[in-house]
Amino acid sequence: METIERELPRVRFGDAQIEMAHGAGGKASRRLIEGLFVPLLANPILETLSDSAVTELNGSRLATTADAYVVKPLRFPGGSIGELAVNGTVNDLAVSGARPLGLMAAFIIEAGLAGETLRAEVEAMADAARRANVSIVGGDTKVVEHGCADGMYVATFGFGLVDPRARLSPNAVREGDRVLLSGPIGDHGITILLARGELDLEADLVSDTRSVAPFAQALLDAAGSDLRWMRDPTRGGVATALNELVHATEFGITLFEEAIPLRDEVRGACEILGLDPLHIANEGQLIAVVAPGAADAALAAMRAVPGGDGAVCIGEVRSKPARAVIATTSYGGSRIVDMLVGDPLPRIC
Repeated sequence: METIERELPRVRFGDAQIEMAHGAGGKASRRLIEGLFVPLLANPILETLSDSAVTELNGSRLATTADAYVVKPLRFPGGSIGELAVNGTVNDLAVSGARPLGLMAAFIIEAGLAGETLRAEVEAMADAARRANVSIVGGDTKVVEHGCADGMYVATFGFGLVDPRARLSPNAVREGDRVLLSGPIGDHGITILLARGELDLEADLVSDTRSVAPFAQALLDAAGSDLRWMRDPTRGGVATALNELVHATEFGITLFEEAIPLRDEVRGACEILGLDPLHIANEGQLIAVVAPGAADAALAAMRAVPGGDGAVCIGEVRSKPARAVIATTSYGGSRIVDMLVGDPLPRIC
């Protein structure tokens, strides 16, 4: 894969201090990562800016990934920080075309945390790991002063073997390719927002946190080398993930806005709060770009996975406008879909 200096306009970091927006997955995060970390830690693997680092090892390709989880509250409808930590790490490996093999976890625990709360999160991690067919093989534990960690934080490291059929890269994307989505967007971010109890809104909604590895495997089986690129749209949502893709290519993406699956509860909350659902985080969905001739088979494969009945084609790769994401409607309207700006939903993962 070509390096970031060639693929993307140079991003510079000159911010006077770190703000919450730097961790939201949008434009501020891009400035921080591409303007500070990448230049100072420069190496060819880092510069690909993939969800996992892929290295050659004895004739195989090893994928590794690291993540940190600081969600507030620790438990929410549909999941908890422990389950989220496993699923999020597994998903970063899966969308890189790897079969997840194992994880390590480091716990930063606040003094005063109830022992039963910690036990519940370790049990949640164990259950999630069993469902994802991975082992948690090691880690670390640190305790910090009361008031310094919102109960607990979890940092993870994961590793897996890349499927030999996987040749995923923005450089593989071609005009006419189809953009596929595994299911409804925005469930996780809006669930976390409502779980905080800071808004006078009620909705029967749960987080979508789950492993997307079955979807990734189904896509590899159905599309093989016609599978171009995958991503799990977490912080910054679908909009940010697709903008990162087009910025690394010479193409643009046209979204069919009315085709994007969205629950009424998410749509209503976003309308009330003035949020774009395309910017809301997901923790159990997958975006894929596949060759047009493989799109029908890929969709059928995703829909055959339990929980994948909502998989749909939401867009197409086009030559113009280059390096832009455009959402269109059947009425002829269109709008530019940019990366997330600011931090409307802090501490969601």
